[in-house]
Amino acid sequence: MGVFQTLMKKKELIPLAVIMTVAAGGALSFAVYSLRKTDVIFDRKGNPEPWETVDPSVPQKLITINQQWKPIEELQKVRGATK
Repeated sequence: MGVFQTLMKKKELIPLAVIMTVAAGGALSFAVYSLRKTDVIFDRKGNPEPWETVDPSVPQKLITINQQWKPIEELQKVRGATK
C-alpha cells in the first residue's frame, strides 16, 4: 500500500503530510544555502587560511542590520608584519 493510497483512505493525514514536506524542504534548502556561503570550508589543506579570502563588504549573516565594516589598524599592522 503506497503513501498516496494511505492519504486517500485517511484524509486527516493530508495536512500533516503537507506540513512535514514543507518543513523538510525548508531544512534542505537552508542546508544548501549554508553550504554555499564563504565561511563554510570543505578543503582545509587546499586553503589553510580561508578567512583571508572572505570579502568584508559582503554580509556573512542571514540578516544584517546596519553593519559597516572598518579596518582595524592594529590588525592591519600585524597582517603587514607577518607577510
